[in-house]
Amino acid sequence: MDFSGSDMVLGPADEDLLPDSATAAVKVVIVGGFGVGKTTLVGSVSEIRPLTTEETMTQAGAEVDDLAGIERKSETTVAMDFGRISISDELVLYLFGTPGQERFWFLWNGLFEGALGAVVLIDTRRLEISFDVIGRLEDRGVPFVVAVNAFPGSPDCPDEELRLALDLPPEVPIVACDARIRESGRDVLLALMHYLYDLAGPPPAH
Repeated sequence: MDFSGSDMVLGPADEDLLPDSATAAVKVVIVGGFGVGKTTLVGSVSEIRPLTTEETMTQAGAEVDDLAGIERKSETTVAMDFGRISISDELVLYLFGTPGQERFWFLWNGLFEGALGAVVLIDTRRLEISFDVIGRLEDRGVPFVVAVNAFPGSPDCPDEELRLALDLPPEVPIVACDARIRESGRDVLLALMHYLYDLAGPPPAH
């Protein structure tokens, strides 16, 4: 096929290329129950055009998925979301958002391969949908922070009440966020990086 003289652009756009200064890349997974804002978070913080696999919800899906509190939701992630953000000139995070419905959890196995840590997004109106998600992370031994996403009408729960309700160890950070706001999402990712750094401990003395 001859593309000579064509205006077709082959390859990634300039803004999607990895910065020349980047020396380290880390894979981070964004998890949470159905409708907690994972796609929104990846889309708001990504410095490249995010890849999403959202599909329109069908009546059959509505009969399976609990829409209580998120009745206006019309689309759902069926595979993953993907984005990228530079935390510094040298450090780049690759973000993988997981589907929230339990029937798609078989996809988590591949998404978690090579992941250094995770962000668990929660909705305080529906804490119960986070229990199994956190349990799966703990079973896998994946370090994570909990990000409390802001929703209209969300009850204001003190961190210690959330920690007790979610049965979180005292060292797991809890961070407030608004998944729609880039700076807020970036703060959550920075909290995860600081937590992972603390877990790694000080570098060995020479």
